[in-house]
Amino acid sequence: MKIERNAMNRHMLNRTEVACFLGGYMKNSLNLTLLAAIFFFLTACQSANKLQSYDIGSHTNKFLDEKFKGYKEINVETEDEIFALSKEMIIMAKSISLERDTRKKAHKLLQHFFSPENINLAYKSGANVIAAKAFKNKEANCLSLTIMAYAISQEAKLDVAFQRVEVPEYWVRNGRTNMLTGHINLTVLEESFPDKRVLWQRTGIEIDFDPFVNKKSFPKRKIYKNNVLAMFYNNKAATAMVNRDYVSAYAYLKKATSVDPYFSSAWGNLGILYRFKGFQQSAINTYRYAIYLNKNNLTAMANLSMLLHINGLNEEAKQLDSHIMHKRASNPYYYALLADERLYQGAYEQAISHYKKAIKLNDNIHEFYFGLAKVYYQLNEIKKAENYVRKAIAKNRSPQLDKQYIAKLNILKQIDNNTKLP
Repeated sequence: MKIERNAMNRHMLNRTEVACFLGGYMKNSLNLTLLAAIFFFLTACQSANKLQSYDIGSHTNKFLDEKFKGYKEINVETEDEIFALSKEMIIMAKSISLERDTRKKAHKLLQHFFSPENINLAYKSGANVIAAKAFKNKEANCLSLTIMAYAISQEAKLDVAFQRVEVPEYWVRNGRTNMLTGHINLTVLEESFPDKRVLWQRTGIEIDFDPFVNKKSFPKRKIYKNNVLAMFYNNKAATAMVNRDYVSAYAYLKKATSVDPYFSSAWGNLGILYRFKGFQQSAINTYRYAIYLNKNNLTAMANLSMLLHINGLNEEAKQLDSHIMHKRASNPYYYALLADERLYQGAYEQAISHYKKAIKLNDNIHEFYFGLAKVYYQLNEIKKAENYVRKAIAKNRSPQLDKQYIAKLNILKQIDNNTKLP
């Protein structure tokens, strides 16, 4: 298997939020320059081999406190702070609690969240904040908005539960790092009656802050509050790593693994942190532990494979590579990621090929068409770029993003008209 490496320290970080579009780096002008990705790419596919079984032992020896002095002084938000309600949130919850019927409560809550006459919440990628701040700012990422909705629902005596939505691997670029995103939402539970025992039953009402994910029939599973807390801390750590604040990242990852010791993503990110700091063997051990906890953690496998190749452990790395490619072969977002990297490198024909492969696997994703628009813009094929922006608009379901796409289209039209002038 041939492995192409464009940098020796490319990694993927895990976070829990759905980015509403891959083109999150769009600017007010048609600036299509991309940032360098920290990731490696596999260009051949073999049948999956049996992966090595890791004998891990206790997780307690995975920490390197002495290497991150000062981490105890980092002000890590407590559970109470994360879920605390402001006075305005309490007032809203009380108005909702006046409704006696579960469905009426849920619909009233949704009306408050999404109606322009009320708070009209908006998604904002990367805004990983506590519930009260999400409410005050009227925007946050999906995880923080869901935490806020949960806190208000509890105060309103509306029985809700967190759900993890099993979306495909989905990456967004953030500086030198590719962020692998996940998604959670809330489901409203059936009322309990004295003569009726219901442990887990959905009414069909879900509170979801991503309109595209909500319309898809992705599998969902119930998760608990400590799982969500771990996700919150993991997100904060990922942001700290992107900003090279490694002491804060360590503090948040240690907290994440404390509230949920089985949260594989946090262990995988801890491995990345160790890699960034040059602790290669600790990184390898921690990646292996992340895989031990979740045999489907392809992010940890990819990052482990990279380190194994660097250290000459090619046989184990090749087994991981083969397994990863077998799992990702049918994922359109993987090919979009390859296309994104090829676009950054200036390999435009390869980028077009990868984007078209992604569209062949799923022709309803607006980001793929916008990706092609960016490639054709770089090739100075303005008409084709215009065409693919129009296709992106047709597939998009977000009014906010529509405005950005239309702005890009208008700029392209202006460029096209200028080129026709004598």
